Amino acid sequence: MKNDIIIQLHKNFEDYARQVDGEEFWFARELQLLLGYTQWRNFGLVIDKAKIACQTAGHAVTDHFPDVRKTIPMPKGAEKEIDDLMLTRYACYLIAQNGDSRKVEIAFAQTYFAIQTRRIELIEKRLADQERLTARQKLSLSEKELSGLIFERIGDNSGFARIRSRGDSALFGGKSTQQMKTRLGVTNTRALADFLPTITIKAKDFATEITNFNMRRDDLRYENEITHEHVKNNQDVRKVLTDRGIKPEDLPAAEDIKKLERRVKSEEKQLAKKAEKPKRLPR
Repeated sequence: MKNDIIIQLHKNFEDYARQVDGEEFWFARELQLLLGYTQWRNFGLVIDKAKIACQTAGHAVTDHFPDVRKTIPMPKGAEKEIDDLMLTRYACYLIAQNGDSRKVEIAFAQTYFAIQTRRIELIEKRLADQERLTARQKLSLSEKELSGLIFERIGDNSGFARIRSRGDSALFGGKSTQQMKTRLGVTNTRALADFLPTITIKAKDFATEITNFNMRRDDLRYENEITHEHVKNNQDVRKVLTDRGIKPEDLPAAEDIKKLERRVKSEEKQLAKKAEKPKRLPR
C-alpha cells in the first residue's frame, strides 16, 4: 500500500512538471493541491517562508519564484485572471522544507525535490527513516505524559518504570523489558524503544495514549488500577498485531535511533549542498 502511494505521488509530481526553455518548473496553484493544501491563503504562508529561505541562502527570489497571471474558466463561459507563480525545483524544495511535515505529500516532496535521481526505492527508504524518527518522538511525548500523570496520582518517582515494565511484558508476550533488551543487544543505559522497529514503537505509543486517556477519563489514582489499565491496553494492542501474524518479541532490532538521526541529518546536509547552486528560470 505504501509503495502504491509513493508511485502515485511520484506520477502526480511528474505529470505536473512543465518546461520553459528547457528548464523544469511547477505552477504554485497546482503544487498547492499536490502538497495537500486546500486553502491558497495557508499555502501562501508556506511560500513566504520559502522565499525568505531562498533569500537567506543568497539566491534571487525572482529567479525561483517569478509571478505570473493565469486565466481560468468560470461558470457560464466566463473567465477570471488569478495570481500564480512559476516555481523552480529549488523553490519547490524550499516550500516542501517549510511545509507541514505531517502531511504525507510534504514528506514525499521533501525527498522528491531534494534528490535529483528519481529512484523510488530511495524515496521510500528516506520516508521510512523519517517515519521511524517521528514515531519515536511521539512515543517519548506520550510516555512523558504518562510519567507525569503517574507521579501526580501516586507520588512515586519509580512508579512509571514499574508500570511501563508491566506494559512491556504484556506487549512482548511475557518477556520483560530487560529480556527484550538482552535479546536485541541493547545496553542497560539505552531505552529499548531506541532499537525497536517502527510498528512496535507505534504499538507502544498507541497503548500508552489509551492509558493516558483512560487515566483522565476514569480518574485512576492508585498504582494497581493504573497498572491493570496499562497492561490491558498493551494486551489489546498485542492481539491486534498477533491476529495479523505479527509477534513484537520476534521482530529483529532496528537501527539505533541515535545513529539513524545522525545519518538523516548528514544526508540532509549533503542534499542541501547539492541544492546550493540551483538553476533559475530563464528571463
